[in-house]
Amino acid sequence: MLPLSGITVVSLEQAVAAPFATRQLADLGARVIKIERPGPGDFARGYDETVKGLASHFVWLNRSKESVALDLKSPEGNHAVQALVRSADVFVQNLAPGAAERLGLGAEALRGERPELIHVSISGYGADGPYSSKKAYDLLVQCEAGLVSITGTDATPSKVGISIADIASGMYAYSGILTALIQRQQTGEGATIELSMLEALGEWMGFPLNYAVYGGTAPKRTGASHAAIAPYGPFTCGDSKQVFLGIQNEREWATFCERVLGRREVAEDERFVRNSLRVEHSTDLTSVIEQALARHTADEVVDLLEDAGIANALLRDMQEFADHPQLAARNRWREYDSPAGPLRALIPPATFVGQEPVMNRVPDVGEDTERVLTEFGVLETT
Repeated sequence: MLPLSGITVVSLEQAVAAPFATRQLADLGARVIKIERPGPGDFARGYDETVKGLASHFVWLNRSKESVALDLKSPEGNHAVQALVRSADVFVQNLAPGAAERLGLGAEALRGERPELIHVSISGYGADGPYSSKKAYDLLVQCEAGLVSITGTDATPSKVGISIADIASGMYAYSGILTALIQRQQTGEGATIELSMLEALGEWMGFPLNYAVYGGTAPKRTGASHAAIAPYGPFTCGDSKQVFLGIQNEREWATFCERVLGRREVAEDERFVRNSLRVEHSTDLTSVIEQALARHTADEVVDLLEDAGIANALLRDMQEFADHPQLAARNRWREYDSPAGPLRALIPPATFVGQEPVMNRVPDVGEDTERVLTEFGVLETT
C-alpha cells in the first residue's frame, strides 16, 4: 500500500504548476482525476511535439492521471465536475483569478458544503492586490521576483533554464496538501490553501534578498561562478576543458592550495586569506588557479580534487545526464506508457524503501471520461 492510497484528487489544471503538484501526489498512490477541455485539453499538450509527437512538458507532468474532458461552462459539464468534487479529498485549480468562483468551484462554495475538503488555488500573484489579474508566465514572475536581475553574466541578465516559478509553487502546493491531510486526520477539518508563483519563488530568493537589503548592493551576476564564495565555479585546465569546483571553508582552501595547486603559499597570500577577500580579488584568484591547473588535463584535475576531498563536477549536457553512471548504478530509471508508446523517466527523488512508485500511463485527452463519470454516477450504465 502506497502512502496516499485511497486519496482522491480532482484537479482543474493546466500548464506546469498545478500538474507538477498533483503528479507528486499520484507518484505516492493518490488517484488524480485531471479535468481538461474537450478537444485540445490542457494547453501544455501543444507546447511541442518532441517526445514521439507528444509535448515534453506534458509527459513529464501528467503520468499516472486519469483524463476527464468536460465543458465546464455547460450545465452538464459543471454538474459533472461538481459530482466528482463531492467525492474528492483534494481539489486543485490554477485557472485565472476568479474563474473557479464563477464556475461555483471556489473554496467558499465547495468547503461550505464539505468542510473536510482540501481546496488548493495556485495563481500568479495572489487573489487580491494590484497584480491579482496580471498574466503570470514563468519568465515574467522570474523578472518580478528579481531572479533574472541576479542570474547570468555581468553583461547579460538571464532567466533560469527551467520553469522555476511554476515548480516552486507546485512544490509548495504539494507540501501544503500533505500538511493539510495530516491536519484533517487530527481535526476532521479540511483546509483552504492559496499559493502564488511570486510568493513561492520569493521564498527561494532569501539569500539575495538579505544580501541586497542588508548589504546595500545585490549579488553580482557571475555566470556559473558564485557571487559570495570563491573559488566556486568553472576553471579551465590544460586541455582547455573546464572543471567546476567549490571551496566551502578555510580548511578546504588550504588543502586545495597544497594538494591540488601544489602551492601552499597561495593560501597565505594577503589577497586570498579569507573568503570575502577571495571574492573581492576573484579575477586574480582565477588567474592563479588556472596557471596551476594548466599543467593537467580536466580528468587529472578531477582526480586531484577527489583525492584532496574537494567538491567538483564536470559539465554534462542533457544526453550525458540521461546516461549518468550514478543514475544507472542506482536503478533510477523506469518505463511508463503513453499515447505514443513507452517512455522513460526517473523515479521520484523521495524513495520509500521497499515500495515501487506509481509510474502509470500519460492519458490522452478525455480517455477516461465515460468510465469515470459512470463510476461517479454522472452517467447511467447501459
